[in-house]
Amino acid sequence: MKVALVSPDKTRLTEIGPLLQAGAHVVSATVGGAADLAALAEREQPDLMLVDGCADGAGLAAIAAVTARHPGLAVVLLCAACAPDFLINAMRAGVREVLPAPLAPAELEAALGRSSAKLRGARAHSEGKVLAFIACKGGSGATFLATSMSLQLARTGSVLLVDLNLQFGDALAFVHDGRAPSTLADVARAIARLDSSFLAASTVKVAPNFSLLAAPEDHAQAAEISAAHVDAVLALAVRHYDYVVLDIGRPVTTLSIKAFDRAYRIYPVLQAGLSSIRNAKKMLAIFKSLDYGPDKIELIVNRFERKGEIGVAEVERALGKFAIHTVPNSYKQVTAAIDHGEPLMPGARANPVLRDVAGLAEALSAPAQAALGPRGRSPSGLWARLFGRLPGRSSRHHSGESHVLP
Repeated sequence: MKVALVSPDKTRLTEIGPLLQAGAHVVSATVGGAADLAALAEREQPDLMLVDGCADGAGLAAIAAVTARHPGLAVVLLCAACAPDFLINAMRAGVREVLPAPLAPAELEAALGRSSAKLRGARAHSEGKVLAFIACKGGSGATFLATSMSLQLARTGSVLLVDLNLQFGDALAFVHDGRAPSTLADVARAIARLDSSFLAASTVKVAPNFSLLAAPEDHAQAAEISAAHVDAVLALAVRHYDYVVLDIGRPVTTLSIKAFDRAYRIYPVLQAGLSSIRNAKKMLAIFKSLDYGPDKIELIVNRFERKGEIGVAEVERALGKFAIHTVPNSYKQVTAAIDHGEPLMPGARANPVLRDVAGLAEALSAPAQAALGPRGRSPSGLWARLFGRLPGRSSRHHSGESHVLP
């Protein structure tokens, strides 16, 4: 959660600021009072404003003006003594809570937790979907899948792809031949400035509705990025993009767990080989320990050969009853696209990879139309396999043809 801390006392700022940062909140601290609140709210666009002081009529009037202009902003007020009449007036001004000063850390975190829960509930209906792709084994094709899916989703909504393969990320090279003006490391270093404008300015505009936040170029910069930084970026991104696609590197870390926690769907990418399946089994065990249910996970078997020794039934017996998508082996065309730093050309509609990417993207972007199938017909063939899924999502989805992409 992004918190703007305001106090006329610089010492109080240095005392309270670390308490907020310890709770993984993004904090901007300002020495000021009632006269500074309106400008601060416009500039920082915080989720919550923690105000020390302003315990008089002028202060409450300033708070009322801010909450009227920014109805989604939560305001928590700190004051030493609070009479009943003052509490009533504070409530009328739009103050969410009033906490006594000096401040106990437990009381502060509890209040922030309550505000955060209300904020999530208010925004849940409009937040973008987070889709996380991770390779079970190196070279599985997760980055190609993530970039291709992003381009398809951008046909119907706004998309931000965040490259979270911090040490070896190259998602940008799959769709663009230029360099990124900024990377995730640059955003992390200036996290106190984080707002929608700063985030957008830090991305590469790949297509009209598709932006990409690149991974750091230097491995030393990658070490500076924390789980709190990632959480702050994602918390902001879901408010401004319809889809936030994550290309997550291996292994599973504290940082990637923070991303997985926010994911609407996790897509482990594997191949139909024993080594890849063993890795997938270990990864699924980790996800189970993190309490991610089968409804959150869909497996993608890449470069699938219909007549191969290991079929979908064998994969399911080894890994359990998860939703399973298979991807055809279109090595020549896919490799050519990657080498040229561009997606599969839209004109190559006969390519089953491109066709199935479009199908899965449509299933995500228009679930309400899925039951009708294309042009209002009942689902059949590929459309039935993609769209004819029950909410429980525990059964496999396979027909011998590919359902997704590499």
